Amino acid sequence: MHSGIRRSALPLAATTALVGGLLTLGTPESAGAAVPDTIALTVTNNSGRGEPLYIYDLGTRLSSGQQGWADANGTFHAWPAGGNPPTPAPDAAIPGPAAGQSTTIRIPKFSGRIYFSYGQKLVFRLATGGLVQPAVQNPGDPNRDILFNWSEYTLNDAGLWLNSTQVDMFSAPYAVGVKRADGSVSTTGHLKSGGYNGVLNALRGQAGGWGGLIQTRSDGTVLRALAPGYGLETGALPASVMDDYINRVWQKYAGSTLTVTPFGDQPNTKYYGRVSGGVMNFTDGSGAAVTSFQKPDADSVFGCHKLLDAPNDAVRGPISRTLCAGFNRSTLLTSETQPDNSPADFYRDAVTNHYARVVHGQMADGKAYAFAFDDVGNQESLVHDGGPQEAYLTLDPLG
Repeated sequence: MHSGIRRSALPLAATTALVGGLLTLGTPESAGAAVPDTIALTVTNNSGRGEPLYIYDLGTRLSSGQQGWADANGTFHAWPAGGNPPTPAPDAAIPGPAAGQSTTIRIPKFSGRIYFSYGQKLVFRLATGGLVQPAVQNPGDPNRDILFNWSEYTLNDAGLWLNSTQVDMFSAPYAVGVKRADGSVSTTGHLKSGGYNGVLNALRGQAGGWGGLIQTRSDGTVLRALAPGYGLETGALPASVMDDYINRVWQKYAGSTLTVTPFGDQPNTKYYGRVSGGVMNFTDGSGAAVTSFQKPDADSVFGCHKLLDAPNDAVRGPISRTLCAGFNRSTLLTSETQPDNSPADFYRDAVTNHYARVVHGQMADGKAYAFAFDDVGNQESLVHDGGPQEAYLTLDPLG
């Protein structure tokens, strides 16, 4: 079992960062044979789009901790020193396959991202602290009008973790896959037929500003739907969008106890939360206080940060992850035992993360990374293998 998803702006990110970013690290129950220094990644362009396609492999080299990029052969290139203001990064673009074609590249032992863009190369810059990533919630970002997306991966001595992610935005659709030693292939991330437009139409039809998450180009091309945390930042969603649900949760647990069992493989590790004086205090089985949470706001809920910060520790982080999932999925009022891992119970309240609701609803297998801790209850769109033979990135139609 892997040790968990670490929510971050990724080690390759520097001063600007995307709130989302998911990175999987860990050790499988049984790693396969020694993982080679690079493995094949086959990119298949099923988008039906005629523009040029560009691919990037950007990340942190795990053997040295250096930030940089890999070329099509999997050779690592360290970024040069950046500046203030940030300076242009070297062109790391790899020509991608034309529509209906596939291209195979090599990916090294990285913790990083596979970006792809249609029609234009992405603009990357280097600050003094490292790579500045696209931040398209900012109208002045040079990548704002480019159709692009990314997958995240970790390849290390214990294997490959490769995901599809919507933590920051829902955009050009794709699926990820891995071939195992026995030749079988696991895949996740495909939308249902019509699912791309299904997500956009559902957001447009959801009252309260959710349609304002959608960004279009001046020619009318839909580029993406921002995650709701960015919707707060851009003003598309009101800061109070989750207040009613949060207030009801705080009221409920002023009079009853929330039981959190954060580890599926440790059913006897339980924590007990009660609200007193406006603060949710958690105790362990002996009654000792272990951590407490101020009443969160929508930004804390959508980002799983700030008042729901989740340090990589043994107590607060796991409790916060569970609370974050419960707030986004609106399960905290319907069950006093969390996490509730039954998808049939998710997003049933009128006040919920509607972005996550509609993204999951349009996925072929129901799995997605629609918020940072969507792996609670194994709802994430992730493939993993301890002895990966090949990885896959399949670009799907926008429709």
